[in-house]
Amino acid sequence: MKKISALLFALVLTACASAPHIAAPNLIKAPTPIVGNSGKYMSPYTEDGTVAAWVEKGRNASTGASIGGFLGAQAGQKVAENIPFIGGFLGQAVGESAGRAIALKMVGGEEFIRANSDISFNSVNDLAVYMYAKNSTHKDFAEALKLTQEIYPELKTAYYQSIINASAGK
Repeated sequence: MKKISALLFALVLTACASAPHIAAPNLIKAPTPIVGNSGKYMSPYTEDGTVAAWVEKGRNASTGASIGGFLGAQAGQKVAENIPFIGGFLGQAVGESAGRAIALKMVGGEEFIRANSDISFNSVNDLAVYMYAKNSTHKDFAEALKLTQEIYPELKTAYYQSIINASAGK
């Protein structure tokens, strides 16, 4: 019994030691944003740290995007009945595309986003790290992040890894 306890304790310590380290937001160097809206990715926050007008307008966009994701998953399931393995990927892609389209419509469209954004980024990784370093303590951060991830689906997968890399100084 002692050997099992010791083994379990060693496994727990190993798991804790191998978990990625995420630095506090104030300890991460934020990428320099592009002043203006010429970048590919618009920040959901303005230069002064308030939420952009498109975020205010899109408070309900995540509900629409979730509906789009559900509809896409249903379409993917139908395809999957005929084409195993590929159908799941197709369903996810359709869901993300439909979700993005709905979210864009609910925030006023890409033109409205660009017109109401004063900082932007050319890289989704830079957007992720900047948001974490500069805005993660904002009261509306969770909602702004979720909405931004619906507008830019690639941010869903890039966000966590970008912060880990920035924490490691990469």
